[in-house]
Amino acid sequence: MSWRMPSETARHDRTWMAFPREGTTLGSGDAWKETGYAAWTAVAHSVAEFEPVTMIVDPSERERAHRMLGSHIEQVEMPLDEFWMRDFGPTFVLDDERPTVLGAVDWVFNGWGDHGWSEWKQSAEIARMVTAHCGAELVSSLLVNEGGGIHVDGEGTVLVTDTVQLDPRRNPYADKSRVEAELARTIGASKAIWLPRGLTRDYQPFGTSGHVDIVATIAAPGLLLVHRQPNADHPDHAVMKELRAHLAGTTDAQGRKWTILDLDAPTEIRDEDGFVDYSYVNHLVVNDGVIACGFGDEKADAAARAVLEQAYPGRRVVTVDSRAIFARGGGVHCITQQQPALRGGTTSAA
Repeated sequence: MSWRMPSETARHDRTWMAFPREGTTLGSGDAWKETGYAAWTAVAHSVAEFEPVTMIVDPSERERAHRMLGSHIEQVEMPLDEFWMRDFGPTFVLDDERPTVLGAVDWVFNGWGDHGWSEWKQSAEIARMVTAHCGAELVSSLLVNEGGGIHVDGEGTVLVTDTVQLDPRRNPYADKSRVEAELARTIGASKAIWLPRGLTRDYQPFGTSGHVDIVATIAAPGLLLVHRQPNADHPDHAVMKELRAHLAGTTDAQGRKWTILDLDAPTEIRDEDGFVDYSYVNHLVVNDGVIACGFGDEKADAAARAVLEQAYPGRRVVTVDSRAIFARGGGVHCITQQQPALRGGTTSAA
């Protein structure tokens, strides 16, 4: 068998999410917690305009989820602690030799490096539970990895980061060759492009230490969307100049040099915790659409939509206010996980 993770632009059977629950990530205070519930719900409803959504719900949140999500979003009860579905859920893969078989990679999840604050042991079991629920073939891996730490083009290229896959808190005995061999086995990556780091805020205690999905994504073969911070007062201004130059000097698995489209950050550069990492790169491509992050900056949000419409022609771009998600450590892409459609038909999560 030869597993391959398709591009996120390929047709989906559905999108998976996980509903927030009480705990460190949701935060304290009724008003603040409500912003988290509302943001996750808004993303779910936006995705559901384009394709089915299946929401994992902790039993403690059963009533709230039913009230906020309604009956048109499928809800499946499984015990949760964290609710970043991209990172602890399965990475779905296909086998081109067996077009009716769906695979699901179960990475080891240890809370982004087992920080003292992270609550992750229940969510670490979700990938296997989801795999069984949707009838996929389990692809077990011993690599500590998260879905937000990789981006692929479906043609053999994967974007990764030195400070994620080689993080000693994640994979203390790994080197690049071992990581690349595992990515080849599990997702069909024949060429890894290693970024030296991620955005500045991502190295704070509640960060992921450099997830690529707020830095760059492959919108189409040979086409990169890259975060740009125009404000020279922000540390990511220099970081992204370096990373963009690094990417421009690489080629994809097919030997193509990249066409790069820049996605400028909004004008807001700080919140009460310091420099923000607001990034329009952290969007979700869905069937016939794109769910984009919004940051309350009307002009910047509109400019980002225009770039996304250029990168994904024929897709309708919908903006969802994502500030409450970013305040908790991620964006739209981080809380969603696409399940690709099988050739000649779709699978069912029911």
